[in-house]
Amino acid sequence: MARALAHVWRKPVAEHTREAFKSAEQWRLAQGGRGLILDACCGVGMSTRKLAERFPEHSVIGVDRSADRLSREHGPLPDNALLVRADLVDFWRLALEADWRPERHYLLYPNPYPKSMQLKMRWQGHPVFPAIVGLGGRLEVRSNWRIYIEEFAIAIAQATGTSAPLGPFDPDDDPLTHFERKYHDSGQPLWHLVVNLDHRPGLLPRSEL
Repeated sequence: MARALAHVWRKPVAEHTREAFKSAEQWRLAQGGRGLILDACCGVGMSTRKLAERFPEHSVIGVDRSADRLSREHGPLPDNALLVRADLVDFWRLALEADWRPERHYLLYPNPYPKSMQLKMRWQGHPVFPAIVGLGGRLEVRSNWRIYIEEFAIAIAQATGTSAPLGPFDPDDDPLTHFERKYHDSGQPLWHLVVNLDHRPGLLPRSEL
C-alpha cells in the first residue's frame, strides 16, 4: 500500500473518460451549487438512485466503467442523480484536478481481488489511491470482506494520518446495492468504515494530467 503513495502515476487519461467527466461537470454546475455525493463503482445504479432519494438537497453522481451494468434496470432516477460511464481511475484524477469536493463519497462492495498477488488491484493498493482520499469529504467503504476494510483503514492512516474507524454494519431493511441485499439475506457479516477527510489535492501532483 505504501507504494501507491510513493510513486506518481502518469498514465494518460483516456479521452472517453475526459469527455464523460466534462459532461458530468456541466451537469453538476447546472445543479445550482448543491452539495455533491459521489457514488463510485455504482454498478447498475441502484445505490445512486437510493442516495439521491435519501439526500434530495444534494447532487449524486454514480460512476461505473461498464455500459452493460449501467444499462440494466435501476429504477427511475430523480432529477438530482446522474449515471456516468467512465474509468474511475481517470475520473477520480480529473475530479481532483477540477477541485471537486464531495460532501459524501461512497465505495460500496468493490471487487476485493482476494488473492494476495492482486493487492495492487484493490483500491487501497492502487496508484490512484491518493486521488480517492485527496477528494476529501465523508468517505464510506462497505464490504463483506473484513480484511479489505482493514487494509483500507491502514492505507488512509498512511496517506493522511487520519484514523478510520471500522466495524460491523447492518443495512436494516433498506440495502443500497443488490450485493448488500444478497450478502445480508444470506447471513454474511458486513463491514464498513466511515471517515471524514480533509480536501488534500497535494496528494496527487496536478502536473501528471
